[in-house]
Amino acid sequence: MEYGYSILMLIFAGAILLYAGLMALTKDYRLLPMRAQVSVKPKKPKLYMARLAKAVALAALSPLLSALVGFWYMPAAFVVFVVVLILALWGATRIMRGVE
Repeated sequence: MEYGYSILMLIFAGAILLYAGLMALTKDYRLLPMRAQVSVKPKKPKLYMARLAKAVALAALSPLLSALVGFWYMPAAFVVFVVVLILALWGATRIMRGVE
């Protein structure tokens, strides 16, 4: 299976994007795992969920771009995954800044 990594990463990115879309549409705080609900009590849960959905969708770019690069050159896919994940996590912290 030559493209196994890329196919699995596409499925993984799709699942993450589906979860982010569900969070953005419903803005329901109960979609978070119970551990996160207990430790984070935002004052504005709808705003928190909208921004968290953006951050999760941004983090889904890492496996998506890695999968696309993996179809052409597999060693570069791993580099793309790490670099884009670092940038996405940095961007996610910028998105979540100021939400209480």
